[in-house]
Amino acid sequence: MEYEFYDRVTLIDAGANTSQITCSRWCRDIGLDWPGDLVRGNGSLSFDHLDVTVPCCASVVPLNRLHYDWPIGFARFEVSAMNLTRAQYELDTDELARVADLLGHPVEQILAHY
Repeated sequence: MEYEFYDRVTLIDAGANTSQITCSRWCRDIGLDWPGDLVRGNGSLSFDHLDVTVPCCASVVPLNRLHYDWPIGFARFEVSAMNLTRAQYELDTDELARVADLLGHPVEQILAHY
């Protein structure tokens, strides 16, 4: 297990699990190349603000409001566990609630595959 604090809001992605991103305004497919181009243009996975102009309709939409087929997150703090050896690799609802209680902040589970 590892943890990391970030100076700015940072993309916590799902890796190869993500296969589709759609616009929250017009429900159109954005494509997977666009976020990569956005990150490369930004110079990092961290952002000063999440508002971006989406390519499908030229609307300004917050990155965290787009629809991702696998959950992703934008955070300033991350706890990660890699290659766990237990019967169920996902944390269940009760476990997530316990982590949130311990941290004093809501949490979201991002299942990543690289």
